[in-house]
Amino acid sequence: MSSKSIQGARYTSVDDDYFEKRGLRRHAGLLALWGLGIAAVISGDFSGWNFGLDAAGWGGLFIATVLVIIMYYGMIFSIGEMSAALPHTGGAYSFGRSAMGPWGGFVTGFAETIEYVATTGVTIFFSASYADAIFSELTGQSLPVWAWWLILYVIFLSLNIAGAQISFKFGIIVAIAALAVLALFTILAISSGKFSIDNLFDIAPTAGNSAFLPNGVWAIVAAMPFAMWFLLGIEELPLAAEESKDPVRDIPKAGIWGMGTLVITAMLVLVLNPGVTGSSKIATSGEPLLEGFRAILPNADVAALLSAFALIGFFASIQGIMFAYGRNIYSLSRAGYLPQVLSLTGSRRTPYVALLVGAVIGFAMLLWAQYGGANAGAVVLNIAVWGAVIAYILQMVSYLLLKRNMSNLKRPYVSPVGSAGAWVGGLLALLVFIGQLINPAYRQAIIAIAIVYIVGLIYFGLVAKNRLVMSPEEEAAIKGHK
Repeated sequence: MSSKSIQGARYTSVDDDYFEKRGLRRHAGLLALWGLGIAAVISGDFSGWNFGLDAAGWGGLFIATVLVIIMYYGMIFSIGEMSAALPHTGGAYSFGRSAMGPWGGFVTGFAETIEYVATTGVTIFFSASYADAIFSELTGQSLPVWAWWLILYVIFLSLNIAGAQISFKFGIIVAIAALAVLALFTILAISSGKFSIDNLFDIAPTAGNSAFLPNGVWAIVAAMPFAMWFLLGIEELPLAAEESKDPVRDIPKAGIWGMGTLVITAMLVLVLNPGVTGSSKIATSGEPLLEGFRAILPNADVAALLSAFALIGFFASIQGIMFAYGRNIYSLSRAGYLPQVLSLTGSRRTPYVALLVGAVIGFAMLLWAQYGGANAGAVVLNIAVWGAVIAYILQMVSYLLLKRNMSNLKRPYVSPVGSAGAWVGGLLALLVFIGQLINPAYRQAIIAIAIVYIVGLIYFGLVAKNRLVMSPEEEAAIKGHK
């Protein structure tokens, strides 16, 4: 097999059989992409966001959420422009590769891999908490937490491996069902008479602070990782580019529609859930929406049954985020950045090896956090967020570099906020990054992700950099610089 060196990396030639074993099929229209985006994120309305109440109180979390919404809009517009110009499965890796070369592509794509593998783990963690609480309420029995994790991983691995068409259809169904659950909660919360503004501000302020900001101004930054849970994952849509019927038109549009939907649900949950329970009651809860149903409904069994529908939201997100890490690992592997066996797709045209390996890593991550004496949900959530903000910063840098260095690149969709949106999105992501870096509570997560990153960089520098393959992302990057 021949090889050649380009931009500091060595490319090995492959035959057509290589890509035949790593093929995808186009199934997704605009509705399916919107469903995928909603599905990936929607569990953030059911749990995870509420830890921001503990960090900053309701006022601090509200401000953090507004800042995060601004950050995501700046990014979604920028990512929409890049995805239309570079419609490949690689997503963030593809953007980083075109803008910053092979090292930039690897660092960006690897960060997003960490984000999605960890996010799947967090979603399964909270799903298990909900499922066991409901199961215990209805039967008086309980399962070990690791058993729930295993059950959920097996179910959704099977679904994702079964075929992309099934995955997209399931994503639409569960996204709509999850939105229906949130609509039902909204109606019950408003009509119950249990809502009170005072409930929002029932966390006792520390010395010198107010009920609105009980832990001070800096706590807003500490709450931003939890506010991100309302929207984290919507940026995955470019990963479906090679399975979309019209990625150039539909991916930017699905991202914008998805953002609008998620901003509405985030604000409803942020106001109504603590408004009926009290912020203090759900500040560290693993199932805040279940607490909300319990506060509204006098019959605990009825509350449990209704909350069982809340699991739909978690199931939607497991499905959506598992899709994302599978395609992210697949694209990096197909191009040789990760071991090439990870990109095999088989007869069903789904990256079954990548999906399985990501599940094993996520399960091990949960075991390590749970039985290492930590709050597994919070630790893995912060691993996911830190991976996300690294990928966000690098994608905004990529956008700005592509604007400057590849100005002739055809851009069928153009961000309405241009470079300013990328600057704002990137700087707010950097603020989250710095806030996590200096916060002792996040130290364990930062050490974990730093170790993984170092191992990944060593592998790329010593092995993968000399075994790259001319995948669609690589061809687009190289042609764009000629």
